[in-house]
Amino acid sequence: MTSETAKLPFGVPLDTVPMEAKTADALPDGAGQWQYEPKWDGFRCLAFKAGDKVDLRAKSGKPLGRYFPEVVSMLRALKAKEFVVDGEIVIDVDGALSFDALQMRLHPAESRIRRLSAETPAKLILFDMLAGPGGSVMDQPLSARRKALEAFIPSTGSTGLELSRSTQDVMTAVKWLSQSGQGSTDGVVAKRLDEGYRPGERAMVKVKRLRTADCVVGGFRYLASSPEVGSLLLGLYDGEGKLDHVGFTSTIAEQDRPQLTRQLEALRSPPGFTGKAPGGPSRWSTERSGQWEPLKPKLVVEVRFDHVTGDRFRHGTKFIRWRPDKHPKQCTFDQLLK
Repeated sequence: MTSETAKLPFGVPLDTVPMEAKTADALPDGAGQWQYEPKWDGFRCLAFKAGDKVDLRAKSGKPLGRYFPEVVSMLRALKAKEFVVDGEIVIDVDGALSFDALQMRLHPAESRIRRLSAETPAKLILFDMLAGPGGSVMDQPLSARRKALEAFIPSTGSTGLELSRSTQDVMTAVKWLSQSGQGSTDGVVAKRLDEGYRPGERAMVKVKRLRTADCVVGGFRYLASSPEVGSLLLGLYDGEGKLDHVGFTSTIAEQDRPQLTRQLEALRSPPGFTGKAPGGPSRWSTERSGQWEPLKPKLVVEVRFDHVTGDRFRHGTKFIRWRPDKHPKQCTFDQLLK
């Protein structure tokens, strides 16, 4: 879409910001007040269509269409001519959603994107509707928008669109939460049934399943602007006894950095990780430097994490405590299966 079509016929601007969620420790409860949905493990996306023009926008507002041409083509082919929907772009690989496959799409080479779109096609899991053939429904309560979405998806006849499951039963949502964190879902989102769509506001509630693991500190990185430790590189032993890099933690108290830096520097010794080792920073990395210092596998730390993808912690973990009582060889991948 060009700037000329930034304001679509039904009055929903192309720069509309998705409604977001605030984090909570527990799911809100209230009979008939809340709708619960899985928090899908994909790329959040607002999809716009006006005639033969289709635009996909990430939560940041950046265009996604060039990375998912098969989704654009699918939406363009639908009989419905005007709509705006909110959902998640996902890729199914061998019966499970793969975030790694999504990341592979963010590539500058169009030829690679086209090849991957044919080999591992993406689809849209929809959970809200902002506008349909009759115009904007953003002011309508979620209960009405959900009914509109439930009617819209079957009418398209497309296998590339999927309706997100939902429930008003908090116990069902609690069960979903207990099953999240390793695979297709990343938690549970709760939405008020009586509220309209509120762009940019944290009007929803998200809850993630938080777990802990004891990890070996196989290396560390310095702060970008200081000779003090910035993050600890975490490892777990695989079935062959090799130490694989699985993530990092940077939640280190400022007052602890000087002493911890000296302690870590005294343990420097290659290779640090004997299996999968850290690479340089990627476009998704929050670590500020690709350089890292290998350590003897002596230190064990307990961290809290929320999601595992491809035998790695998806996000940075939260430091909880040191575990001098734990032998490094006890830090295995079995912990992630609980």
